[in-house]
Amino acid sequence: MIVVTGGVGFIGSNLVQALNQRGVTDILVVDDFTDGHKFSNLGGAEIADYMDHREFKQRLSEGDHGLSEIEIIYHLGACTDTTEWDGRFMLEANFTYSKALLAACQARAIPLVYASSAAVYGAASICREDAAHERPLNVYGYSKLLFDQCVRRLLPSAQARVIGLRYFNVYGPREQHKGRMASVVYHFDRQVRDTGCVRLFGASHGVGPGEQQRDFVYVDDVVAVTLWGGTQATHSGVYNCGTGAASTFNRVAQAVLEWHHRGSLEYIPFPTDLRAAYQSNTCADLQALRAGGYSGAFRGVEEGVKHYLDWLNLETAVDRHTP
Repeated sequence: MIVVTGGVGFIGSNLVQALNQRGVTDILVVDDFTDGHKFSNLGGAEIADYMDHREFKQRLSEGDHGLSEIEIIYHLGACTDTTEWDGRFMLEANFTYSKALLAACQARAIPLVYASSAAVYGAASICREDAAHERPLNVYGYSKLLFDQCVRRLLPSAQARVIGLRYFNVYGPREQHKGRMASVVYHFDRQVRDTGCVRLFGASHGVGPGEQQRDFVYVDDVVAVTLWGGTQATHSGVYNCGTGAASTFNRVAQAVLEWHHRGSLEYIPFPTDLRAAYQSNTCADLQALRAGGYSGAFRGVEEGVKHYLDWLNLETAVDRHTP
């Protein structure tokens, strides 16, 4: 059995769909299903079972033999709201829970692939898996860094493979439930449809309007790296998961406008409350990932945006014609 925590969420549901495409259906999805709207992310998918994340944690900690058939755990469940400042809640969700899963996996020799985040780099100008470049700007990034550090301390004596993946700015299908935390591609598409205008932040952090840069990575490419971590990687470690190339928000917006063949850009003042905790430039250093054996290619922004908006347009058309 394969376990996917956060399996009803964005990356998790895409991972479940990808496993199905490989003929794998013996999947236990673990999640917090309080928001029932997320059910559509698993539409058409086949899984063996579902379990609430609290029950799963308890059963693992109690040594439940009913979970003895687990082959691997993909731990993608987390609080991903970078504007959440309740540190106690964030550490419980992203650090304490992850430590419990790690301990259970090591006790049972179960490989663990987990979601870390590029947020650990914060304002650092270099995004490389090294303590010298890890400077989180918010408690979300800090919670992810704490667990990465925990994993690093364990690695010399690890009884089972542990792979941490620092996801950069992921976008693509099945993120609509994330609301304001959905990708800028999703929001730009909504803005064009609703108003015909894409709104970008004006000048900030030493760069011009819309020239802030991020490493935008398509979710299918992220899933490919994640599956590699679970099935092909031979060494434990913490790796970046991005394209290795930064793109400006202007470039992303232009890709969305070109897909729609209409629309314009508008620049708005940068919010003062975001300034201190905002990452204005991220670009994944892929040296460690490549050295670890991953050789897959990554889509550029134009290709990824087109693929995503084609999917969104198809989904919209289906919804429109569903009785």
